Amino acid sequence: MLDYARSLFGSNTNIKVLTTKLLRKPTVPLQNYTISDIPERIPSSRMIACHTLPYPYAVFYCHTQKSETRLFRVSLGAENGDKVKAIAACHMDTSQWDLDHVSFRLLKIEPGSSPVCHFFPPDNLVWVSLSA
Repeated sequence: MLDYARSLFGSNTNIKVLTTKLLRKPTVPLQNYTISDIPERIPSSRMIACHTLPYPYAVFYCHTQKSETRLFRVSLGAENGDKVKAIAACHMDTSQWDLDHVSFRLLKIEPGSSPVCHFFPPDNLVWVSLSA
């Protein structure tokens, strides 16, 4: 993964890896969360998202986008008091996305009409370029 990140960002680029962090072990597998503080924008000139795939060993699907994506660190609080420092991505221009993308159906929006934001699960990695 590091070689892939360096091939996209450049070998002399400062790189940081971000993940969503559970601040304590969750006591229930699924629950609702609320944003508990103002999200902190993470400055980055580029990013690579790496999502885990369901294999019996560690396999990641990594990708990047040319359109603007903003990253945020977001404090979340659960109904039972669990706390998470989550990484969120907001895709600012969805005009080139497939018309059938699930986000458009869930959010009831059209391509390019609104940013689409999502959280990364704790087992995903987000590689960011720290250079301008």
